[in-house]
Amino acid sequence: MGRRPVTVRLARWSAEHPWRAIALWAVFVAVCFVGGNAAGLNEATGGDQAIGEAGRASLIVDAGDFENPAVDNVLITSPSGTLDQAAAKAAADDAAARLRTVAGVAGVGEPITARDGSALLLPITMSGDPETASERVQPLRDATAGVQAAHPELRVEQVGGPSIGQALDDTLGKDFKRAELLSLPVTLAILIIAFGALIAASVPVLLALSSVAAAMGLSTLASHLVPATDTTAPVILLIGMAVGVDYSLFYIRREREERAKGRSGLDAVEIAAETSGHAVVVSGFAVIISMAGLLLAGDVVFSSLAIGSILVVAVAVTGSLTVLPALLARLGRWVDRPRVPLLWRLTAPRTDRHGAPRAPRLWPAVLRPALRAPVATLVISVGLLLALAAPALGMKLKFPGMEDLPRTTPAMQAYDRLTAAFPSAGTNHVVAVRAPADQADRVRAALTDLSARAAGDPLFAPAEADGPKIEVSADRRVSVLDVPTPYASRDDRSVRSLEKLRGDLVPAQLRGIPGVEYAVGGGVADSEDYAQHVRDKLPLVMGFVLVLTFLVMTFTFRSVVIAASSIALNLLSAGAAYGLLVLIFQGEWAQGLLGFTSMGAIVSWLPLFLFVVLFGLSMDYHVFVVSRIREGVRSGLANRDAVSYGITSSAGVVTSAAIVMVGVFSIFATLSTIDMKQLGIGLAAAILLDATIIRGVVLPALMTMLGDANWWAPRFLRARPAPAPTDPPTPAPALVPVP
Repeated sequence: MGRRPVTVRLARWSAEHPWRAIALWAVFVAVCFVGGNAAGLNEATGGDQAIGEAGRASLIVDAGDFENPAVDNVLITSPSGTLDQAAAKAAADDAAARLRTVAGVAGVGEPITARDGSALLLPITMSGDPETASERVQPLRDATAGVQAAHPELRVEQVGGPSIGQALDDTLGKDFKRAELLSLPVTLAILIIAFGALIAASVPVLLALSSVAAAMGLSTLASHLVPATDTTAPVILLIGMAVGVDYSLFYIRREREERAKGRSGLDAVEIAAETSGHAVVVSGFAVIISMAGLLLAGDVVFSSLAIGSILVVAVAVTGSLTVLPALLARLGRWVDRPRVPLLWRLTAPRTDRHGAPRAPRLWPAVLRPALRAPVATLVISVGLLLALAAPALGMKLKFPGMEDLPRTTPAMQAYDRLTAAFPSAGTNHVVAVRAPADQADRVRAALTDLSARAAGDPLFAPAEADGPKIEVSADRRVSVLDVPTPYASRDDRSVRSLEKLRGDLVPAQLRGIPGVEYAVGGGVADSEDYAQHVRDKLPLVMGFVLVLTFLVMTFTFRSVVIAASSIALNLLSAGAAYGLLVLIFQGEWAQGLLGFTSMGAIVSWLPLFLFVVLFGLSMDYHVFVVSRIREGVRSGLANRDAVSYGITSSAGVVTSAAIVMVGVFSIFATLSTIDMKQLGIGLAAAILLDATIIRGVVLPALMTMLGDANWWAPRFLRARPAPAPTDPPTPAPALVPVP
């Protein structure tokens, strides 16, 4: 007998030494988690995330070494309409007196009155590192609350970068905690329904949670190599819960199935390791390959997401191959206790007289059209998916700005009032210029003229009474001009104003200066440049993922046709998910239903990330289902019967796994930020389509139509057959009668 596969050897050792395996896993998770907390998280800065010309502008500004302290503001308005100027001035004086006594306040500026007299603005300069100002702004907000209490006839509120940053951090923290709290009971409830036993339902949840904890620690350590972004931790939780539960589910279902045939606990674990364990390794490898493609994008957002996702998938696969067999061996038949009476009767593994899994009643009916009329079924189902994908042709990309943050927080409501009263406090373009020091006066004159020309254009805000905002570095080499526009960053006119600056106004004023270097940045520029960056990198990342996935599937199943069809099916599900995202989020009809304000676009980083995640996760089901079909073929079943056997015998576990994923992903649709909503909806919709229409209709119809051609491969692959399962299924009659 040849050398046993590594999945079997790992499972056997773990099953024979369960306490050692469990202890080693617990130590591994604890060391990762504690080590990560001790090292601390290195978060990406705005400069880390800058791309293209906006990134160059950021670098020029940084080279100027400007002292840019954090500035917050007290905004005074009337809740009833016209602002009483005398009362507002008295409130501003009160606020200034209180704030000057607060630790961390470096200075309080003079009050600024809005052009229309509707508001009074009091600037506050904070001391310390601007990057951490949001962590130190609470005492200022407390002082402002005292001013509000003393002047109830006015609306007195804190608004600015630090206040909004604190509010956003609080919102993200609450969202993440809610996602953690909701994902556990939702997943557990679904698994109880799937298994009908509490212990069997708890094991996948424990493995997933421990995988997430270990990956969080490892990603924190990795953040000192590649800085982490705000989305890294939620994505680790999202992916970790999904794959951790799925991998355990595949393994436990097969182990229970083998025990139901009368095999010993050790034999059942070994067969599960050789079949489902092998599928877990292949699908995990496919996810890791897909996520590695994000590293080719070459920016901190995608690199951070890729590293976090790769780590959590690798940890989940490792746990499935080591501690899971140990737990199953130690628990034995206790894994099916305590039983939930009605659910146990519905979900207990059953086999027919041939020893094959008994087919669920629903799936034979679903499969019948695909097996009887595969061509017609393919045309109808693929046509439906293409129709769902069609709206993706009109997809627009945008990076979320201030206007896209949730308006439920007082800080964002105050921001809206601030930008209405002071348009220049809203969307600003930043013109950054670097030139020899002896050209500083000429640069300043050019920027002053540029500001005047922009102020006379309806795409830009009118000129300020105190003149243009130009900063010059101490060495006179770097100059920076703020050019405000009165429109929100999501407004097309903001984009047109950026294009006019870059294509006309800035070059016309600056290109004649010797040794000059210039770039236009700011929030709108960041969004536009990042969207273009994603469009540029999408073909490269997609090509990498498609080629490597094709190679992995070809060598796993020794079939070029299976590899090509798996890629085609995954492209269909990804396209349909893109189409649904555009339908839901680029329009306004679903705003009230899902609790968001449409920004008329999809978050810039989402399509690329969604593609690689879906390509990886879809392999979970594809590898598992096709592995079952191959078992049927190699046990002697005709192609159509093998397809029927593979689909029906895997239907229960694939359905349960899909419901778990959809449940976890749907939780993210309830979060506050638009990027997490879009990610949750996109993943949930894609997995639902993949596990139903793709795996239940398109796949069986395609494989039935292709017949024996499914398993065609070049001669060098046929000469090296894929490893056989320890105990292939006994040939069973066709599970779906076909004429």
